[in-house]
Amino acid sequence: MNTTRILESSKQDMDFIEKGICDYNESHVPFEPPIPVEAINRHIKDEYGDIVAGINCIHYAWRCIAIDALWVREDYRKKGLGSRLINEIENAAKAHGCHLIHVDTFDFQAKDFYVKHGYKIFGVLEDCPLGHQRYYLKKSIS
Repeated sequence: MNTTRILESSKQDMDFIEKGICDYNESHVPFEPPIPVEAINRHIKDEYGDIVAGINCIHYAWRCIAIDALWVREDYRKKGLGSRLINEIENAAKAHGCHLIHVDTFDFQAKDFYVKHGYKIFGVLEDCPLGHQRYYLKKSIS
């Protein structure tokens, strides 16, 4: 008799599952030295104090950084702010002893920007969203 059932997860359930996969991962590739997940985020403000660009990243175990979001307000694009932010994150990654940065972006977003900055495409997900591609890129740093 099958007594299992699928339920919607609470925040507590999600945390339990996250701990389970982290414990499993650490049993195969130890987190040495232990590195807590740490946000590395930066932003740029204009002369009025408004945020015009920003980058949100996660520094996680195994000395890697995942770029979650890089955004530049439309009227500030093509002025080097994205490049300043990506360079800042790469310098922070080096200071933290990281060896890899990775990111995903869509065909209508910043694929060419990342390629210009030395990121290599290692995967493409077709039709995500339908009619578009999602690119996965990485850059080794030292």
